[in-house]
Amino acid sequence: MTDILSRPPVRQATLVRSDAAHTFDTFVRTIGVWWPVEPFSRGGDRVRDVTFERRTGGRVYETWDDGTEHDWGEVLAWDPPERFTMTWLVTPAPTEVELTFRALGPALTRVAVEHRGWEALSDEQVRASCALGGDYTGGAFTEGWARILGRLTQAAERAA
Repeated sequence: MTDILSRPPVRQATLVRSDAAHTFDTFVRTIGVWWPVEPFSRGGDRVRDVTFERRTGGRVYETWDDGTEHDWGEVLAWDPPERFTMTWLVTPAPTEVELTFRALGPALTRVAVEHRGWEALSDEQVRASCALGGDYTGGAFTEGWARILGRLTQAAERAA
């Protein structure tokens, strides 16, 4: 088993040419439009929508083409438009994801993600959780969040 201290949180960030409120709103209200469900979901091409219930205790879940719902997590902290924290249930054991939206100017926002709690997973579970087929130490999770934030950036800037 890998020493749990060798699995610090995964951190990634991007700059979005949009104000913080719009960027935050794009993330939570239109996640089903821009989120790359292939490969970052449970259902892949079966996913028809992703819903983010915008409140503490709200669910984040995907809906498949047959109408079944599969949870991604529960909103633990809700502070629009600055941040939210949620459990991440797409891994074999729950981890936690926090996103922050910091205004750097009237039309520039830094979006940062911290995905933590990897110590709850065994080495085998961490490997099985990687949608990109790499591993934790090789940066596959960091690359995954970079792709996701890239899609958010495109969506927020397109709609700004």
